[in-house]
Amino acid sequence: MKRYGFIGLGIMGQAMAGNLLKAGFALTIWNRTKSKCEPLVKQGASQGETPAEVVANSDITFAMVSDPAAAKELSFGKHGVLEGMTQAKGYIDVSTVDPNTTIEISQAVNEKGGRYLEAPVSGSKKPAEDGTLVFLCAGDHSLYEEAVPAFEFMGKKSFYLGETGFGARMKLVINMIMGTMMAGFAEGLSLGEKSGLKMNDILDVLDQGAIANAMFRLKGPMMVENSFSTAFPLKHMQKDMRLALHMGDENGQALYTAGAASFSYIKARSKGYDNEDFSAVLKAIRE
Repeated sequence: MKRYGFIGLGIMGQAMAGNLLKAGFALTIWNRTKSKCEPLVKQGASQGETPAEVVANSDITFAMVSDPAAAKELSFGKHGVLEGMTQAKGYIDVSTVDPNTTIEISQAVNEKGGRYLEAPVSGSKKPAEDGTLVFLCAGDHSLYEEAVPAFEFMGKKSFYLGETGFGARMKLVINMIMGTMMAGFAEGLSLGEKSGLKMNDILDVLDQGAIANAMFRLKGPMMVENSFSTAFPLKHMQKDMRLALHMGDENGQALYTAGAASFSYIKARSKGYDNEDFSAVLKAIRE
C-alpha cells in the first residue's frame, strides 16, 4: 500500500487531505501552524515534525501553499522537501505558482533522484470539500499515472498537459479570466445598484442569458447580502492576477482588461480586504 504525505493545511489543503483520509489513504501531514493538523490526526493521519520527515515517510507527497515564495521555502529551506527526497519518491505541488518557480523546483527534485508533478487546482473551498476539483498536471508522466487514484478522490477531472510549466500556465490563464470576470461582475452590480436597479433583479436577468455561469450563480446572492465568507482569499486572487500579467509580459501579450481588473484587487487589498473572499472586490469598487 502506497504511503502519502500532505503538506500545507489551509482552506484547500485541509479539505483535500481530509478526502484522502476518508478514502482510506495512509497519510502523514505537516503544517507550519501545528494546530491545523489536529482535526486530521483525529481522523487517522500521522503528523510529521518537518516537511523533510513527511517526504521521507511517504511514497508520494502533495503540497498546497500560498505563493511562489512559500513553495520555494518549503522545497529549499531547512528541513524542507528536498532534504527528505530520495530516489523515485514523488512530489506533487498543487499550489498556484509561476512557471519559473515550478520548473526550478522540478529540476531540484529530479537532481535528488525524485519525480515531480505540478498539479495546480481549479476550484476553491466548496469543490475542495466536495472532492470536485480539477487538476492541471504537468511533469513526470509516471507520477501522474500513479497519482490518478488520489486525484479521483479529491477532484472530478485531471488533465495531463505535458512538460513542467504548462500546469502553472494553464492555472494562471484560468484565474486571470475568473478574476477579470469577477471585477466586471462587481462593477455591473455596483452600477446597477447606484442607478436604482435591484441587485437580485440583475442576477435573475443574467441567469437567463448567454453569460449565465456557476460563479455568478454562487457568488451573486452572497454579494447581494454583503457576505464575503472566504472560499478563495482576495489576496491570492490579486497574486494570481499579478503572476498572469507577468506571464503576459514574458510572452509579449498585452492584457489590458486583466490589467485594469487587477487594480481593483490592489485597491481592495489597500482597504484591508486581503483575507475576505475575492468577491469582496465589490466593496472596493463601490467605494
